[in-house]
Amino acid sequence: MRVFVTGATGHIGSAVVPELLSAGHQVVGLARTDDSAAALKALGAEARPGDLDDLDGLREAAADADGVIHLAFKHDAMMAGDIATAVEADLAALRAFREALAGTGKPFVGTSGTALLAHASAGPATEDVVLTPGPGLAARIGAEKLVAELAESAIRSSVVRLPPTVHSELDRAGFVPMLIATARNKGVSGYLGDGANRWPAVHTLDAARVYRLALERAPAGSRLHAVADEGVPLRHIAEAIGRHLDVPVAAIPQDQAEAHFGFLAAVVPLDNPARSEHTRRLLGWQPAHPGLLADLDLGHYFA
Repeated sequence: MRVFVTGATGHIGSAVVPELLSAGHQVVGLARTDDSAAALKALGAEARPGDLDDLDGLREAAADADGVIHLAFKHDAMMAGDIATAVEADLAALRAFREALAGTGKPFVGTSGTALLAHASAGPATEDVVLTPGPGLAARIGAEKLVAELAESAIRSSVVRLPPTVHSELDRAGFVPMLIATARNKGVSGYLGDGANRWPAVHTLDAARVYRLALERAPAGSRLHAVADEGVPLRHIAEAIGRHLDVPVAAIPQDQAEAHFGFLAAVVPLDNPARSEHTRRLLGWQPAHPGLLADLDLGHYFA
């Protein structure tokens, strides 16, 4: 297939593009900068200049492709607290893709997150959990809902829910690097409460394979979980970080959470165990790379 990929040079995209190329697909990646375009060409992919605000360009690229993988998101706006702008840009892009692909039967793979399901069920979240969009970060559920509804327009759509921790040597700005930077700056590797809350995780290369398999074979309207570790207790993550940095590990008092963790204060207490049995059966996917704690012990996060 000729595959159009947004976010092609980001953390996940930098693994998805080689995964697609190695499987024999042609890749056209959306490139916001000359450096991104050069990186794509170095991998053997084509570069298409543009960004998420170039809706006409997105429509044209999707129409020219045999399938689309949508990874881009305005993370800079979200990190600055402007989640509304980031969400609306994502929804506008999805509507543009719907206009270009309606009636074609082409595959479209979108992106969501298991963190949105943290309070949705008593046990580990599964692929069949469907939520209603809400305010703040929950507004991102609207994008997941729209991707699933693309199936009603004769598009073979699927959405990949990523865990909050997607880890590997390619991870430069995710939650794990943030926790490590916080531990370095504060001189202590922290957690909240007893640290028993669980974070699901997946290696970047295993996640990339889910995207490729979803493109190739996921039924229309599928919700998929790229989850390898069902739930790693945050205390265990903090202990691994403390061991590698040689700093103490401690529970941070709740009233000091924001001062200690900053942006992560809203994420650190998250209890989000998630499973992927349906995805594994549906796609024939099995994680093949190290789990989160084993990956931390390889040392590359601390180099």
